[in-house]
Amino acid sequence: MFSFKNHRFKLYIALFIFFSNCQLQEPAKNHGILFLENRSDKLVINQSNKNDVIQIIGQPHSQSIDDDNIWIYFERTLSKGKYHKLGRHVLTKNNTLLLTFDKFGILKTKKIYSKDDLNKIVFSGKKTENDITKKSFVESFLSSVKQKMYGNK
Repeated sequence: MFSFKNHRFKLYIALFIFFSNCQLQEPAKNHGILFLENRSDKLVINQSNKNDVIQIIGQPHSQSIDDDNIWIYFERTLSKGKYHKLGRHVLTKNNTLLLTFDKFGILKTKKIYSKDDLNKIVFSGKKTENDITKKSFVESFLSSVKQKMYGNK
């Protein structure tokens, strides 16, 4: 027969299953080196070398175009927004570490840029034109005819 105790037990089981699937931590998407600030604190200027940096942080994400002695590391963390953001991703961390070495591979400078510092950087508004990839008049005319011809299908 159906008893009140049996119904209460089923309720407890259902609540246990429901609450065990809840997460206490925020779901976050990470890109780059985690805890970049903590790892950069272990590097000592004029004492650490490239091998120490690779051992502590790892291979650089990027190097300078002009100089192989400038290494760049990134840390980026996205988390879910609250109700007013409708669950969209919100940028919580966006750190960039810039390391400069001398010609012997000894660390000379280290600079960490946070999300607020990166917003203050002003970029040039100049545009570079590429003459090699410009299409000739005939090529652009034929591509537009081709686009119109296949666009009507």
